[in-house]
Amino acid sequence: MKGGKIYVGLSGGVDSAVSAALLLKAGAQVIGVFIKGWYPSGMPCTWAEDRRDAMRVAARLGIPFMTLDASAEYKKGVIDYLLGEYAAGRTPNPDVMCNREVKFGAFYDYARAHGADAIATGHYARNENGALLRGLDESKDQSYFLWAVSKDAIAHTIFPVGAMRKDAVRSQARALGLPVAAKRDSQGICFLGSISVEEFLAHEFGAEPGIAVNEQGTEVGRHPGAIASTIGQRVALRDAAPGPWYVLRKDVRANKLVVSRSPHSRGGPPRSIPFDSANWLADAQPGAHLTAQYRYHGPLISGALSEDRAAFIPAAPLPETAAAGQSLVLYAGNQCVGGGIIGQDAGGI
Repeated sequence: MKGGKIYVGLSGGVDSAVSAALLLKAGAQVIGVFIKGWYPSGMPCTWAEDRRDAMRVAARLGIPFMTLDASAEYKKGVIDYLLGEYAAGRTPNPDVMCNREVKFGAFYDYARAHGADAIATGHYARNENGALLRGLDESKDQSYFLWAVSKDAIAHTIFPVGAMRKDAVRSQARALGLPVAAKRDSQGICFLGSISVEEFLAHEFGAEPGIAVNEQGTEVGRHPGAIASTIGQRVALRDAAPGPWYVLRKDVRANKLVVSRSPHSRGGPPRSIPFDSANWLADAQPGAHLTAQYRYHGPLISGALSEDRAAFIPAAPLPETAAAGQSLVLYAGNQCVGGGIIGQDAGGI
């Protein structure tokens, strides 16, 4: 690291700012880069403020600052993907594609083309000899969002805060006098700042209430909009008997939900989770014990891969239905070995 040329993705947040500071302290030649994404017209995005904050961090550290326009890659690889998946009734994960197509795609290619020895980001994950590991702070671990990144990009990425806890990162930022030390974490879609998925979908598709029916087809209430509903998750119904109510299926074109007081259909818990578009970061053989997550901060489940490595077979019944389109991420201990996109027939619905 000492003397190495490291391009740091400066988002304007505290994690990337501390990452740049730590690398500089370690003797690296640090270049800060703000990555400009695509932003919907008519919505209150914070990218200009985030870029200003990133510039202030670079100025405080005395490092060069650049702006990479990755709007084309972001629009095609993240936004178009997200809208297409929701329109098809699936539940995508835009942060996974943002990492693959933008941060570890366009930015990684840009940095390497400009002579970078490596890139660095503020992700809570670890890279040990090319192996992608969970971040030390379990509540902030972001390895789930990195399963689709190429092995080459992981091998040339440094995660300076991956072995730190969030409170220690904040303390470090205050001690260094970084101008973003007290800035709140973004809770919205990757690169869209404070905008939530629901707000963005309502902006693009509209949000019309519709009917919710049980598995027998009897109307049981009304939902706020089918397109943003996630399979297996609780939904707040109006004009309905007391819940909880869970989404079993959705018909986006008819704007209708099939719901139940159980998170599973009448067929019971799914016996396997099919997936496709797999990306393998390490060797994972059928039958070997693995753990998996089928949503961020979701339960960690034990099981093994099927013989064709196209499905994960849980050792015990799932507590809920895995949503088609979400990411299934696989681990051997703390190492992320890969993942895929959950198939349309996940959960046997």
